[in-house]
Amino acid sequence: MKARDVRAIKAQYIRLMDALHRLCMIIAGFCLVAITLMIPWGVFTRYVLNSASSWPEPMAVLLMVWFSFLAAAICYRENLHIGVAVIPMMLEGKAKLVIGWAIELCMMGTNLFMFWWGIKLVQATWHQTISDFTWYSVGVSYLPIPIGGLITALFVIERLWVSNLFEQPSDDAISQISTE
Repeated sequence: MKARDVRAIKAQYIRLMDALHRLCMIIAGFCLVAITLMIPWGVFTRYVLNSASSWPEPMAVLLMVWFSFLAAAICYRENLHIGVAVIPMMLEGKAKLVIGWAIELCMMGTNLFMFWWGIKLVQATWHQTISDFTWYSVGVSYLPIPIGGLITALFVIERLWVSNLFEQPSDDAISQISTE
C-alpha cells in the first residue's frame, strides 16, 4: 500500500469520526432537551394538576444514561475529559510519546472492556422489562455501555493514528465565558 493510499484512508477515517462525533452531539443534545422538557411536565402534573405522570422521571433517567455515555465520548474526542498531565508535562520526546501511547492503550482496554462486557450485560438482561415501561427491555437500557465503549474506542484509534497525544482542547470547544 502506498503512502498516498494510507493518507487517503486516514483522511476518510477522520471524516467518518467527524460524522460520528456530530451524530453523538445530536443524540446527546436531543436527550438533554427532552429531559429538560420532561421534568417540568412531571412537576406540573404533580403539583398543579394533582395527578402525577408516572413516566417523566424514569424516562429522564434512561435518557440521562444515553446522554452520559455519548457525552463522555464527545469529551474524550475534544480533549475535554479529566486528565492529570503532571507527568507528561515533565517529559519530552520519546518518553512523552511512550507514556502517551501507554495512556491511550489503557483507555482502549477500558473501552473494549465496556464494549465486550456491555454486550454480555445487554444479552443477559434483554428479556427483562422495566417496571415503569413494561414494553421497554432492560437490555436496551444498558445499550449505551457497549455503544459508548465502541465509539470511544474508535476515537482512541483516531487519536493514536493522528498522533495528537496530549493535545489541548480547541478554543471553540471551551466556553469563553468568564467564571469570575
